[in-house]
Amino acid sequence: MDSKFLDYFFQFFVHDWFASIPIFICSVLTIGVAIERYLYFQKNSRDVRAFLYQLQRDLESDNLQKAQATCSRLGGVIGEVAEEGVRLIADQKQDFSGAFDITVALVTRKLEKHISILGTIGATCPFLGLFGTVVGVIFTLDELGASGGGTPTVVLGVAKALVATGYGLIVAICAVILNNWYSNWVKNFSDDFHLLKFLFLRFVGGETVGHAR
Repeated sequence: MDSKFLDYFFQFFVHDWFASIPIFICSVLTIGVAIERYLYFQKNSRDVRAFLYQLQRDLESDNLQKAQATCSRLGGVIGEVAEEGVRLIADQKQDFSGAFDITVALVTRKLEKHISILGTIGATCPFLGLFGTVVGVIFTLDELGASGGGTPTVVLGVAKALVATGYGLIVAICAVILNNWYSNWVKNFSDDFHLLKFLFLRFVGGETVGHAR
């Protein structure tokens, strides 16, 4: 059974290249984006609970220099955004909210990089597979009409043609799962950015905060 399936898949890949090559490219892109985004998110993931408490204490003590050092030690995109927030408190208190939102938007674009590729693959791969199946069925019926074959010929031809749909669905399902997973990861980063903003806004209101040096 396994050897038959592999044989069908090989025939599909060689003979139905107009569908197999695009789906194969989509599968390679899915794997590439999955690995690249996973490594990027792992590199930048941080547990911010202890960091937020420490940053709050630094700001309450009116010591922006120490707050910047705390952000720098955290590192990653969260530390980058937090460090920029401390700088904005010192230099742009009047328009802190707008300036901080711009910083968050720019960093979010880095986080969302390439994720849309997964969404596109998830939406288009089933249709590529269906296209391969439809063309395969057409060729099967054409051969049937030319040779006068019977039901077994039709069944075998349709079975081979359905490999295209199966291949496209497998790639699409993987792409959709990864797209949802990474989108949720971006949302977690966004939640951390909102927590940072709420924390900073407490110290932008009334009292003067010491300048970072």
